[in-house]
Amino acid sequence: MAQRRGGGGGAGGAGRCSRPPMNEDNARFCLLAGLILLYLLCGAAVFSALERPYELRARRRWTQRLDEFTRAHGVEVAALQGLLRDYEEANGAGIRVDALRPRWDFSGAFYFVGTVVSTIGFGMNTPATISGKIFLIFYGLIGCAATILFFNLFLERIITMLAYIMRWFHERQLRHSGAGALGEGGRAPRREDDSLEGWKPSVYYVMLILGVASVIIACSASTLYCAMEDWSYVDSLYFCFVAFSTIGFGDLVSSQRQQYEGQGAYRLGNCLFILMGVCCIYSLFNVISIVIKQTLNWILAKLACGGGSRPGCRSLRCPCWSRKHGARRLARAGPQRFAGGSLDTGGAYPGRRLSGEMISVNEFNKVSLALLQKQLSDSAHHHQGHAPPSHAHLNGFSGGVGALAIMNNRLQETSCDR
Repeated sequence: MAQRRGGGGGAGGAGRCSRPPMNEDNARFCLLAGLILLYLLCGAAVFSALERPYELRARRRWTQRLDEFTRAHGVEVAALQGLLRDYEEANGAGIRVDALRPRWDFSGAFYFVGTVVSTIGFGMNTPATISGKIFLIFYGLIGCAATILFFNLFLERIITMLAYIMRWFHERQLRHSGAGALGEGGRAPRREDDSLEGWKPSVYYVMLILGVASVIIACSASTLYCAMEDWSYVDSLYFCFVAFSTIGFGDLVSSQRQQYEGQGAYRLGNCLFILMGVCCIYSLFNVISIVIKQTLNWILAKLACGGGSRPGCRSLRCPCWSRKHGARRLARAGPQRFAGGSLDTGGAYPGRRLSGEMISVNEFNKVSLALLQKQLSDSAHHHQGHAPPSHAHLNGFSGGVGALAIMNNRLQETSCDR
């Protein structure tokens, strides 16, 4: 009996995917950590090969210039090095050989707090007093959180705008085709299930729009910086990426001279370019993270299914990995049916099928800090006697605050209707 049971289990298990040694979330986390480590190692190798020779040449050149100067002027090396250390200390306070704008007048301080709350942190200005450093800790804590919220809401507006555009084109197509009765003003009547929540743009459309907008802003800003800062166009593009991505090395910083031609207009344009660029690049990073997560899911499915060649592995989606999440979605969303190879959610959106690349909403719920905050808030309201929010409200446009929660159920690839 034991042998027959074991043999039957082996025969039945031959057509199934091998059970992973860990759950899906932990496997995805470990895979991402390993890929990031590999990415760092490759990047270090490339930058070391590109920049190390230049560093060695600059070091030899500096040593040679220092020896020539001390011999020509009869200055001791120790005394000259002491003077250079004093200059480095003054440099940290904003003192330069060339005349630059004041660092701590109101306009300079405003530029500084802008780099703080946007997390760019060029490093040109740093507080030198103890009181200034303490104030920066509390000021940055609130300012950075508020600015990140602003960036998230900017991304939400982009997705909402695309949803409006998609619905508008759909209604325009209906008007030209004459399908259905027209309502007031010649517009197609809007069904209850044709609300804005039913129109979810693909993550690839959002990524394309944000990418094009970022390129246009960077090229326009680079043209401005070439004319005003006397930088090369490549250096200007490099500064735009470093600033817009909030890396903020500080080797190139705009609007630092004491005087410019058309100074007021240039400083205003500089602030606007940086604001728009940071919003677009931040949103683009978050959208690209969805594509990276899709790639991780595909790799994990291939690994779990042995390359997708085993029976029972449908397309690239392993049933052993998706059974747990599928059961939750079925229990939460109610009866569902498959039609033509795609999942139809009970006819919620007739005539439209979403793509086969969507990511489960459960996967985003587990990694979004904003949803954790929302759960805590809902729990507090529940203890106060309020009813928990409905499923439709959780799937609507008002759920979540963070970047992943903003995109949660708002894009085709993150829709919980899958």
